[in-house]
Amino acid sequence: MIQHITLKLKQRARGYYIITDELLDCIPEMPEQGILHAFIHHTSAALTINEAADPDVLLDFESIFNHIIPENLPFLKHTIEGPDDMPAHIKAAMIGNSISIPIINGKLALGTWQGIYLCEFRNRVHSRKVTVSIYS
Repeated sequence: MIQHITLKLKQRARGYYIITDELLDCIPEMPEQGILHAFIHHTSAALTINEAADPDVLLDFESIFNHIIPENLPFLKHTIEGPDDMPAHIKAAMIGNSISIPIINGKLALGTWQGIYLCEFRNRVHSRKVTVSIYS
């Protein structure tokens, strides 16, 4: 059986955010066994799983990706929405647009320190749409 739920995440400015609870709140009933798959409907934001215990990790992600892919690179052509436009697309492609997590005994089988991140790469505040699919 497959269940699809599309939700609009809270509006957020640029940065990395733990959205595990926000996604779980949209699921009416978690099956005993299965897979949760989450897909973000955007090309300038991403989803990933990483450290959720220390908030410094979120800041370090932002710092490292801004160092690797800075804004205002003179050779970029796709800048119609501003200097963060193309760098946001590149960062999103590097991290990815979906995640999958096993469901075991009615709970996500995340590691002790893991959480689901929304990676927002645009400077302007955005609301992002995510489809959560539950395969049971």
